[in-house]
Amino acid sequence: MTTHQKSADADGVPGEPTGARLLSTTSPTAALGLPKKHKRNKYALAISVLASMTSVLLGYDTGVMSGAIIYIKRDLKISDVQIEILVGTINIYSLLGSAVAGRTSDWIGRRYTIVFASAIFFAGAILMGFATNYAFLMVGRFVAGIGVGYALMIAPVYAAEVAPASCRGFLTSFPEVFINFGVLLGYVSNYAFAKLPLKLGWRLMLGVGAVPSIFLAIGVLAMPESPRWLVLQGRLRDAQKVLDRTSDSPEEAQLRLADIKQAAGLPENCSDDVVSVPKRSRGRASGRSCSSGPPPPCAIF
Repeated sequence: MTTHQKSADADGVPGEPTGARLLSTTSPTAALGLPKKHKRNKYALAISVLASMTSVLLGYDTGVMSGAIIYIKRDLKISDVQIEILVGTINIYSLLGSAVAGRTSDWIGRRYTIVFASAIFFAGAILMGFATNYAFLMVGRFVAGIGVGYALMIAPVYAAEVAPASCRGFLTSFPEVFINFGVLLGYVSNYAFAKLPLKLGWRLMLGVGAVPSIFLAIGVLAMPESPRWLVLQGRLRDAQKVLDRTSDSPEEAQLRLADIKQAAGLPENCSDDVVSVPKRSRGRASGRSCSSGPPPPCAIF
């Protein structure tokens, strides 16, 4: 037996060149030197979708009011100008909610801010549902508008902070999708209650908006906190756990944690489970240090 035959028999395919066998067992992606495509993180997808569902509140309010206003005008005997004010002021109220939602989310966290937004909208929907006059209805509209503003601001922020880089743009688009879904639900509510008595129909249209906010608040409690907020609170271990579950790979989780620590002004060598991160009045650090001694706490001064 020749040397070539021995080599072929050892490889298992007599007469076939070794290079051809290597090429046949190599994937096209590896042969071209392209990066391996990771599977989409289903956990990050699920929690991003759940958080984005808070945008349903704005869509529902917009859609349901377009139909309910017909019956409100008949029942409360209000003028066209009053209708315009009732419908249009939701944008002003939501602007106020968005303005304070950022500070609230830095204070209590992204997750509880979503719960807070759902609670505010729930209160507003109940007030509108039980409104007996125009002034009462405007108060409920104001409260619901604040909740809408909170939801509009916090949903994309949370989705962006938990999503891996491979699908961050995709996941942050879900709030817009659910706004349109909420508009559809509002139209369905108009159709469902249109044939009820005048004094009951429009109140149910507006009051039913409290139902989705309850389910959203309960569902959000099962979600993890934003890793960025956890780092800003000095809870590095908790942030690492969240990143491990929402990243496509352990390497990406480490890179994301390093980026967040850098943005927060923490040195990379700070690796304790909990570190001290004193905040300045405007939440900005002028310097940073990591004190010595076991264990080495990190601090921003």
